[in-house]
Amino acid sequence: MTYRQDSRRLYEEPEVLIERILASVEKAVVGKREAVEAAVVGLLCGGHLLLEDLPGVGKTTLVRALARTLDCSFRRIQFTPDLLPSDVTGVSVFDSSNGTFAFREGPLFASVVLADELNRTPAKVQAALLEAMEEGQVTVDGTSHRLPAPFLLLATQNPADCEGTYRLPEALLDRFLLRIRLGYPSPEREVEMLGRHADSRAGDLLRPVLLREELLLLQREVRRVHADDSVKRYIVRLAEETRRHPAFSLGASPRATLALLLAAQGQAFADGRRYVVPDDVKAMLDKVWAHRIRPAAEVRFGGAQTEAVLQDIVRRVPVPGISRAAGE
Repeated sequence: MTYRQDSRRLYEEPEVLIERILASVEKAVVGKREAVEAAVVGLLCGGHLLLEDLPGVGKTTLVRALARTLDCSFRRIQFTPDLLPSDVTGVSVFDSSNGTFAFREGPLFASVVLADELNRTPAKVQAALLEAMEEGQVTVDGTSHRLPAPFLLLATQNPADCEGTYRLPEALLDRFLLRIRLGYPSPEREVEMLGRHADSRAGDLLRPVLLREELLLLQREVRRVHADDSVKRYIVRLAEETRRHPAFSLGASPRATLALLLAAQGQAFADGRRYVVPDDVKAMLDKVWAHRIRPAAEVRFGGAQTEAVLQDIVRRVPVPGISRAAGE
């Protein structure tokens, strides 16, 4: 049975509901609290998520668990090299009874869409997602069709050195609010996972704990979280450092600064605060910027990690004090 919250509780105690979401997802995803928390923050922000890691570590399981936690429509697309754009967006079909063409919706027409192994499909199909991710619509044969609200694309990606993968272009990567990595579980958590698997498929037993209308309400509340001007200047200063750092050939764009502010608002909201602090910015920095920044060729081939350079920038940029008054 769907769990319902009255609107007053959503406003006053959103962290209670968020903890319920986390607990539900963790019934299926064992030992990945940080990744699950980041994914929930992404949902609260209304942003698209990119889960990148080796096959078999639980990327698809996490997405399915998130989808089952929401009382929203869900579709899954398995991306393959022979996929066509119309297989994703939909196609106009001729109706012989009246001599006209009718649009047949593709699997993108759902509130939560799992784009499984997105980088196993060529650029033409990847490009078909850009309009949907940016504008919440698709255009087929010159006619635009609105996607449902909310529209959340949760994509999985195998590392680029895996067999049969295509590199995602910068324009597509930039549409993902967060990139999340899961990694291997600890030995203790893996033993626990094996025990749960022996009992049943935990993910199949999950039930929705959040209605579609409640998710939309929470997403609006996240954007009302107060961010002091000093925090905004801090984000811009970090971005400027990436633009002139010799390790990067492409630094953080203005879209990246907007994304980091939104993610910091989501992190603050998930922690039960109505104002952003610099620690929120630091917590989300790697997940928001690492996939948007291009390392210089000599650094990339030398094996330096983008995340390590970003953390070095964080250590060097002074942390501002903030005023909480407007957010309380």
